[in-house]
Amino acid sequence: MSKVLVLNCGSSSVKYRLYDGEQVAAKGTVERIGEPGGGPADHAGAVRQVLAGLDLTGLAAIGHRVVHGGRRFTAPTLVDDAVLAAINDLVPLAPLHNPANLAGIAVAREALPEVPQVAVFDTAFHHTLPDPAATYAIDRDVAQRYGIRRYGFHGTSHAYVSRRTAELLGRPYAEVNTITLHLGNGASACAVAGGRSVATSMGMSPLEGLVMGTRSGDLDPTIVFHLRREGGLGVDEIDDLLNHRSGLLGLTGANDMREVLARRAAGDPAAALAFDVYCRRITGYVGAYYALLGRVDAVTFTAGVGEHAAPVRAAALAGLDRLGIAVDAERNAGSSDRLISPDGTEVAVCVVGTDEEREIAREARAVVAATG
Repeated sequence: MSKVLVLNCGSSSVKYRLYDGEQVAAKGTVERIGEPGGGPADHAGAVRQVLAGLDLTGLAAIGHRVVHGGRRFTAPTLVDDAVLAAINDLVPLAPLHNPANLAGIAVAREALPEVPQVAVFDTAFHHTLPDPAATYAIDRDVAQRYGIRRYGFHGTSHAYVSRRTAELLGRPYAEVNTITLHLGNGASACAVAGGRSVATSMGMSPLEGLVMGTRSGDLDPTIVFHLRREGGLGVDEIDDLLNHRSGLLGLTGANDMREVLARRAAGDPAAALAFDVYCRRITGYVGAYYALLGRVDAVTFTAGVGEHAAPVRAAALAGLDRLGIAVDAERNAGSSDRLISPDGTEVAVCVVGTDEEREIAREARAVVAATG
C-alpha cells in the first residue's frame, strides 16, 4: 500500500499529512476556520481546499481522526453510512469536535468515493480500561441512561508514544509498563500496561485530569453548584469558564507554557504559582499510576510542553527518587527522542515526539489491508 492521507479536523483547523509509504509527501494546516477575516468559512470548505492542493494519484486510504467513539467504537473502523450515523449520534459527547470530524469525512467521501475511508477514534485506545477505572460512583441507572463513564482521549498519541518508548528501551511492547504524559494545550496522563491503557486522566470529556492551557482539570464538582447558586452563572457560562478561561490562562492570563516560564523566570508570582500547580498535578498522577501499575519501566513526556519544556519535566518528577524516578539535568536539556534519566535508575524517563497522524496512517493501512 502506497499513499495514505490523514485528515485531523479540529474545532477551528484542519491538519493534514499525506504519506507515501513511510515518507511524508505533503503536510500542512488550514487554520482559523470560520473566523472573521480568517480561513475558509467551514470545515467542508477547508477539506475541499486541502484535497484540491494535493496529488492524490494512487491514494489507497484516507484516515480520519474522530474524537469520540463512545462505547461502540473500540478500534479503527471502515466508514460507511451506518458508521457515519453512529458518529453523529455521539455528537452530544463531543459537540465541538465530532461535527468537524463528520464534515471532513463527508467531503472526502464525496470527492473520492472509491477510496476507503477509515475513522480512527481518540477514545478507542482506552477501551481496555478495566471497569473500576471507567466507572464513576454515581447512580448506575443514571450513568447508563446518559452514557456517563470514563472514555479517555489522546488515544492515538498515547498508543504511538508508548510503542515508541518500548523501541527506545529495546524491549517488546507487550512487556513494557509506561506512564505517558501528553502535555500540550490539552494534557492527559495514561498508564499503559503491555500496550493496554489501564488508567487515564481525561474522563467523560477532555476537561478532567491535568491542568491544561485553558481547562481546569480536576476540581470539586461543588464548585459548579456554587457558581450557579452564589454567582448566578448559567450552565453555558460555567462550561465556558472551565473549558476556555481556566488552566494556565485562568491563573496567569496566558495559556502558552513558554510565556508562563518566561514570566516565572522574571519573578512573576502568578506564573510561579501556576507552574507549581501544573507540575504538582502531574506528580500526583505519576505516583498514582505507579501504584496502579505495580511496576513501571518508563515515564515518557510528549507533545508541545512535554517535548520542549525542560523545567516542567524536572519539576514534575522531582522528589520521586525513592520510586526509582529521576531526571539528569544535562540529558534533560537535549533534543530529539531520548532517555533523560541517569544511568542505572530503575525507571527510564524518556522524551518522545508524538506523531498522531503517523499512528492514524498506520491504523488506516491495517484496516484496509484486513478488509481486502
